[in-house]
Amino acid sequence: MEASQKRIDTRQRKKAHIRKRIVGTSERPRVSVFRSAKHIYAQAVDDESGKTLAQSSTLAADVKSKLTGASGNKAAANLVGKAFGEVLKSKGFTSIVFDRNGYLYHGRVKDLADGIREAGIEF
Repeated sequence: MEASQKRIDTRQRKKAHIRKRIVGTSERPRVSVFRSAKHIYAQAVDDESGKTLAQSSTLAADVKSKLTGASGNKAAANLVGKAFGEVLKSKGFTSIVFDRNGYLYHGRVKDLADGIREAGIEF
């Protein structure tokens, strides 16, 4: 098995293990994180109805205009977290369930979570 495919398979196993216990509701949505080499994405999901309630990424216009330099670093992740937290607050959410999606809670994933907390969202 190729090393990159093994990494993907390992993350998928971790993701399935995490998702057995984490469920988002309309009052407390699940925030799912995806990171690629160049970008980071976050979306709030209501698992009961299967709907995406809010989303943000380094590709969003409001975040992209504030970015200086690369979009795949910790500073960009923190900026996305702050913007996403503001979107959640504007939609009336004060508390979320954080789904790291199989990634380690370290680096860009941690900075995204810290940015959401700085915006006033609890989890």
